[in-house]
Amino acid sequence: MSAAPVTLCLWYEGDAFDAATFYAQTFPNSTVGAVMRAPSDYPDGREGNVLTVEFTVLGLPCVGLNGGPMFRHSEAFSFQVATDSQSETDRYWNAIIGNGGQESACGWCKDKWGLSWQITPRALTDGMADPDPAARKRVFEAMMTMGKIDIAAIEAARAGAA
Repeated sequence: MSAAPVTLCLWYEGDAFDAATFYAQTFPNSTVGAVMRAPSDYPDGREGNVLTVEFTVLGLPCVGLNGGPMFRHSEAFSFQVATDSQSETDRYWNAIIGNGGQESACGWCKDKWGLSWQITPRALTDGMADPDPAARKRVFEAMMTMGKIDIAAIEAARAGAA
């Protein structure tokens, strides 16, 4: 991984490598890079344990830090992933949920490591930016009833057909 001006550091409870591997297998332009292992035993671990792993998610440089149970992920941070089709939306959503994640509302879900993801079809973003306030309201109200975003329903709401 090249030295980026900003790298997200994400805290894990010992399974940063597993998370990085899942992200690399799930999202395009995602890779697992350098893995730093403990050179000796330490208070909470053993020689050879993974301390950090460099990875990218959709081209965004990250480092996973196996810091232990002291800090948890929250919805205050999320990855927002723009999608172009229902099949792409479904693929990402189903990968996260199917790997021990949790569904939430309005396109949000959480992976098994506690990181939040917004799987956001461009049709939703476009609908929320429609110049017609009535269309924006319909799109918003439709989104509020959804877990995973249904693009056809969003487009129907935007058109006034819902």
